[in-house]
Amino acid sequence: MSKHISTIISIAISGFLFSTSSFAQYVWLDEKGTKQFSDLPPPISTPKNRILKTPFKTPSATTSKNSIEEVASGAVSENEKLQKPVTTASKNEDFMKRKLEQEEKDKKAATEKQAAEAKSKNCERIRSYQQSLASGIRISNTDKNGERSFMTDAQRAQELADAQRSLGECK
Repeated sequence: MSKHISTIISIAISGFLFSTSSFAQYVWLDEKGTKQFSDLPPPISTPKNRILKTPFKTPSATTSKNSIEEVASGAVSENEKLQKPVTTASKNEDFMKRKLEQEEKDKKAATEKQAAEAKSKNCERIRSYQQSLASGIRISNTDKNGERSFMTDAQRAQELADAQRSLGECK
C-alpha cells in the first residue's frame, strides 16, 4: 500500500511540475500596440522594451506602469502610421473616396473645357470684329431708340484698340 501511495504522490508531484509551465505567460505589445498574452515567447522581431512580462519574472522597474503606458502610447502613434486592416468596409470606403475624387476631377475638367471653348469662341469673334474694323467698311450701330447710326473714325479707332487689347488675352 505504501508503494501505491508513493506512486500516486510521485505522479502528483510530476503533474504539478508540468502544470506550472502551463501557467507561464508572456505579455508583450505587438506592432499595432495591442497587448498579446501567450505561453509561447513573443516573436524574435519584438523589441525588448515591448515585452511587458516573462514567466517566473516580475515586471522590472523599467516596465513600471508609466513606462508601459509610454510604450503603449508610442505604439498608438506607430499604429496611426500603419494602414488599417483590409476589410470589405474599408475597401468600400476607399472605393467611394476614389470615386468621389474622380468625379470631382471629371467635373473640374469639364468646367475647364467649357471655359476654354467659350474663350476660344470669344477670341474668334473678336478677331472677326477686328478684321471688320480694320477693313474700313462702314459699320452701323443701333442705339437704344432703335435708330441706326454709323461709326465715326474716332469710334472705330477706339473699338479697334479695345479689340486689340482683348486679343492680347487670347494668346
